[in-house]
Amino acid sequence: MILFITVSTFVCVSLGLIGLYWAMFGQGSALTDRLRTVGRLTPESASMQVEENPVGAFAERLATPINNLLPPSPGEADKLRKKLMQAGYRTPTAPIIFRAIQLVSLVVFPLVVLFWATTSGKPLRDFLLYILIAVLLGFILPRYILDKRIKARQLRLRWGLADALDLMVVSIEAGLGLNAAMMRVSEELMVVHPDISKEFELANLEIRVGREREEALRNLADRTGVDDLRSLCAMLIQADRFGTSISRAVRVYAHSLRTKRRQRAEQAAQKAAMKLLFPLTCFLFPAFLLTILGPAVLSLYDNFINL
Repeated sequence: MILFITVSTFVCVSLGLIGLYWAMFGQGSALTDRLRTVGRLTPESASMQVEENPVGAFAERLATPINNLLPPSPGEADKLRKKLMQAGYRTPTAPIIFRAIQLVSLVVFPLVVLFWATTSGKPLRDFLLYILIAVLLGFILPRYILDKRIKARQLRLRWGLADALDLMVVSIEAGLGLNAAMMRVSEELMVVHPDISKEFELANLEIRVGREREEALRNLADRTGVDDLRSLCAMLIQADRFGTSISRAVRVYAHSLRTKRRQRAEQAAQKAAMKLLFPLTCFLFPAFLLTILGPAVLSLYDNFINL
């Protein structure tokens, strides 16, 4: 057992030192080197970019060797990138860092249980179940947190879309085009609904750099994963393709979205009664029974004892 602890400590310290050395003195990415060779990116500009976000650069250098141990397949990498974009992480290093967090959690949690087993003095077979639970927890926990962040962001986007459409209707009817209306919505809703504001701003920037409006709207729907935004983008694409009135289409869709929003609120109110049934039955109902029937049970007990 002492030999196992010694070997584990040596391996962990060695991997930590290797990762620290790679993060501090490792070579830059191949893309940066190629851009330097063709003259598009000078060493001064590269150093300025690294200095702008030192935490991200350090996390990327630290996560790249860990991610290279078990590289994902192209399909899995694309699916993970889409999920991270839906959660709000759009940087190119986000998939690498998330994969590194998965691998580290998959290794660290069982090591913590092994350390607990070695310090307790009990046989290792008594902790096999805990080791299995730690492995499952290390595999499931990062994905669970990512899914929760995706759902929370989609909920914020869904609730902010109604206000964005109302403002878009007013802007278009005032004479602005669709691109200018989207930019106006992103500026006005920056404080109230920052998520929908950033998404509209990014779609408008894609149109400005030369992408077609249809492609930019499809990217907006894919980045968010919200059904209401997907329907809105499809409606705008159809209106733009067939030359119909965009203001009338947006007004009709805003009215239907408000109706759907009210129906969702009513549905949530109806679900509240069922959700309250379990805590009321398990916690409040026994207390009421004890309060109401307690004195009667005690009086009956006294009467039977006196008999």
